[in-house]
Amino acid sequence: MSTRSILADNIRYLRLQQIPELSQQQIADRLFVTRVSYAKYETAKASPPLEVLLAISRYYHISTDLLLTVDLRKYKLQEMLNLPDNRILLPIKTDSSGENQIEIVPYKASMGYLSGYADPEYIESLQTMSLPFLHHGKYRAFPAVGDSMPPYKDGTYVIGQFVEEIIDIKIGKTYILISRSGILFKRIERINKDSITVKSDNNFYGNFDILFTDIKELWQYAGCYSPQELEIRDFNNEDVKLILLQLTEEISELKATLKLNN
Repeated sequence: MSTRSILADNIRYLRLQQIPELSQQQIADRLFVTRVSYAKYETAKASPPLEVLLAISRYYHISTDLLLTVDLRKYKLQEMLNLPDNRILLPIKTDSSGENQIEIVPYKASMGYLSGYADPEYIESLQTMSLPFLHHGKYRAFPAVGDSMPPYKDGTYVIGQFVEEIIDIKIGKTYILISRSGILFKRIERINKDSITVKSDNNFYGNFDILFTDIKELWQYAGCYSPQELEIRDFNNEDVKLILLQLTEEISELKATLKLNN
């Protein structure tokens, strides 16, 4: 679906959601355009000029990013978190028991997160898990890669709590930083005028600065989990029989050895 088509569907949907419902003429008057021009916007026959698009955004209190890229009919607007620079984060999802649903960014597709982090359909496609001790806030799990932040190794997922504003970050705390260069897991060393200095817990790696303008998202460390550590083997009856047989043989061999030594 084209951007023009998404916008057309969205502004028609938003107009019809108003109470009382607005006519095309009424919304056109509020935007200072003719009804004929506005009708073309709703039918995707024309794109509104930038000043009209901004007027629509201000009128409905919805970012231009949402208007142009997200089918608003699929989501509850009142449950969406609108971020200052026209980015969005999907609402907190819970399971049937009310526990937080934590999206898991997969290892093989972690770089795809850089282009999909603001796409609701991409986020909805991620697998989720629940942890009973994480209730308040929005959480997401990212793969730990490399050895710069011991003891977290490849195979571990680091869980972060979403931070809305850069001013909320704290020196000495660890964060998952979504930046132009990738997904980073670092400790905040210093907050500068227009950047932050980050460090690795592995002293082999040096400190470096990241510009505020290069940071797309910030997630404060909240915990971690390792799929390998949670793995439980399922035994069937044949497995149990085999284990018991092996134990019986080993006990018999041990008894025989003891008799010989005596």
